Amino acid sequence: MLINEFGEIGIDGAMLSASKDQQNNKNIFIKEVPGGCMCCTSGLPMQMALNLLLAQAKPHRLLIEPTGLGHPKEVLQTLTQKHYQDVLDVQATLTLIDVRKLDNEKWRSHPTFREQMQIADTVVVTKSDLYTHDHADSLSDFMTELKVSSTPVTYAAQGEIDIQLLEQTSSFKTRFQTGHLHHHPKSENPNASIVAPEHGVLKVNNKGEGYFSRGWLCSAKQKFDYYQCQQLLKALDVDRLKAVINTDQGVIGFNIADGIFEENQLSGTEDTRIELLTNNEEKADYFADIIEQTLCLNE
Repeated sequence: MLINEFGEIGIDGAMLSASKDQQNNKNIFIKEVPGGCMCCTSGLPMQMALNLLLAQAKPHRLLIEPTGLGHPKEVLQTLTQKHYQDVLDVQATLTLIDVRKLDNEKWRSHPTFREQMQIADTVVVTKSDLYTHDHADSLSDFMTELKVSSTPVTYAAQGEIDIQLLEQTSSFKTRFQTGHLHHHPKSENPNASIVAPEHGVLKVNNKGEGYFSRGWLCSAKQKFDYYQCQQLLKALDVDRLKAVINTDQGVIGFNIADGIFEENQLSGTEDTRIELLTNNEEKADYFADIIEQTLCLNE
């Protein structure tokens, strides 16, 4: 699996690698491309991570998950380059959507979100078991607006997606012209995965697509108070937060998405990684200060 996330710290890979399912299945290999849209960080980091993953794992199937702010057209453009034609058989692109987000104009009008819908071979409606009323009309109207009303739609409950959806042939080459379609400023750290310091804390910031991230990578020697971390992170009013923290109660994964706070026990990782994401720079700095002061991350 090749994973990309907006922040520079690389928490998704740490969470998945430390999950019980991953610990029990040594046939799953994970590589990360940190720092935003994987196709735009000069293009090279994605290709390096992909080449290494293909060489080491020799996978029967490769799943690629770009950041929610990622541009799938450029990712597919990279995968369909000539030097990958004898190596990769590019199949279906699935776009996951929580249809409740269509009530928010910020999501409906965001160019990246619209592009992700337009590129899909199948649209997968997620979290449908949590909906309190039928959103089918909203989705239909939105897809008509994007001129993709003929794209198949399927529903997923409890995170279960039919594996057969991945067996479809990709329609990318017949539907879209190649060529880099957008531009990002060059990442401050385009080529290297960030390694935890032997002592202390490393802080890394990122920005783009109207969002700002603040992240911390702490030495494996540091151990934090579980209850303090829980109460601190639970109170943060941010768009997104991910953390893998080495606490006195074990390694805990914390997650905030759509205002919902979750945590779970992890294993197989030692360093602490915390990252928040919000669309307001002052707000990002404000909550970053609270985290640093409460957990003494400046020491």
